[in-house]
Amino acid sequence: MTLTDKQQQDLSRRAYQVRRTIIEMLAESSVKTKSGHTAGPMGMADIFTALYFHVMKHDPKKWDWDERDRLFLSNGHITPVRYAVMAHAGYFPIEECLTLRQFGSRLQGHPERDMLPCVESTSGPLGSGLSQAAGYAYAGRMDGKKFRVFCATSDGEHQEGNTWEGVMFAGKYRLNHLVQIMDRNNIQIEGDTEDVMPLEPLADKYRAFNWHVIEIDGHNIRAFVDACDEAAAIQEKPTLILANTIPGKGVKEMENDYKWHGKPPTKDEAAKFLAELDATFAETEKSYA
Repeated sequence: MTLTDKQQQDLSRRAYQVRRTIIEMLAESSVKTKSGHTAGPMGMADIFTALYFHVMKHDPKKWDWDERDRLFLSNGHITPVRYAVMAHAGYFPIEECLTLRQFGSRLQGHPERDMLPCVESTSGPLGSGLSQAAGYAYAGRMDGKKFRVFCATSDGEHQEGNTWEGVMFAGKYRLNHLVQIMDRNNIQIEGDTEDVMPLEPLADKYRAFNWHVIEIDGHNIRAFVDACDEAAAIQEKPTLILANTIPGKGVKEMENDYKWHGKPPTKDEAAKFLAELDATFAETEKSYA
């Protein structure tokens, strides 16, 4: 799966489009529902783009393919990034993203398993996703399946006890086909994680529970793809990809500001943020020339 320079550029371009869609859908939600999460989805755009367009084995035209890789989203509040990437990958029309959080929409504020193809679990209450993914991975092994199970988690939900039950279970049963991707952005709705309830040393804790740990810059797409390759080569342990990300990545006003954790942009803010994304993208494109 090692990236060529062209593949990396293509994924970066897709991530830019995904961030645009996230801003657009949240701005519409701001008008219609006055709700939405912004910082986390923006911060995970690079990783979700790489998952859907390079790493995972899946097919939008055959979404119930039994051998597809599974992706569990434990931190369900960042689902705008999943919806945006799925739309760009062809699971449903991109225009549908503008129905985010509205009554009757398939795109609710937290994903619902029966609403969209290839949404493996309903998530909302934090701390449950890793246990669900570990159980699914264990069942897949019992059935002799070869698919990989990916699970996206937040750092803040590691303040939940159920998360650590999943960590212990996966470590005990050496679920080497389970890959957890932790969004280590250091914020939660009430402030910085290390102020609310300190989490460090996270990597050492996971190693103590028999996990293989890879720490990366979560905005370095090549580093993430390489980490997924490394995880595939580990035979005796589940893998944690500890992705250090910048919440609100791409918009300076948002970056590292916990107040954007659970706040959508207004239409005026969105116009300003989209202009900033476009300007940054234009500069990046010059460097490719």
